[in-house]
Amino acid sequence: MKPVDPVALRKSRMSLLLIALVFAAPMIIAGLLSFTGWQPGVKGNGHAILPQRNFVDEKLQVKLDNGQAWPWRDSEPRLTLVTLAGPDCAARCFETLTGIAKARVMLNRNQMRLRLLYVGAPPADAGRRDAIRTYWSLGRDVDGKLAAYAPTTPDSVSAVLVESNGTALSLYPAGFDVPGLARDLQKVVK
Repeated sequence: MKPVDPVALRKSRMSLLLIALVFAAPMIIAGLLSFTGWQPGVKGNGHAILPQRNFVDEKLQVKLDNGQAWPWRDSEPRLTLVTLAGPDCAARCFETLTGIAKARVMLNRNQMRLRLLYVGAPPADAGRRDAIRTYWSLGRDVDGKLAAYAPTTPDSVSAVLVESNGTALSLYPAGFDVPGLARDLQKVVK
């Protein structure tokens, strides 16, 4: 039997170890990043609502145009995007509402997992009001518990994203970026 060359043996073991390290390194790094809580690209465009509010627990009532109360907990798990209009909802307000409705349509097969609720006085223009009713449920805040989220600037809109159990997740203040909201909706509505 031939004697084994210790230098060649060490070299082959080192090569094997390097090959294993090439395949194991990405998994080790991913595990460390997950363990530390880092996640790539999860910054949303909305502002987290802290402390969290649960509209079911607070008994927050929104009366719809048909006289019924808005069901925060639905028969199936669906998020609700509540939009609150500032005074005198007109052209900019309507444009924002239209952009949000388009963002919902862009969810494709998941668009039914997002409900749109408009709280406040609808636009004075009858054509715009009828157009809003196509995608939005119209209602009013009975006890004024959503007033803190409503914009004070005329012709503006703010929005609150509410989980299917009634927990308010994030606020999009007046002047928010509608494409940014669309990206957020793509992430959370699945």
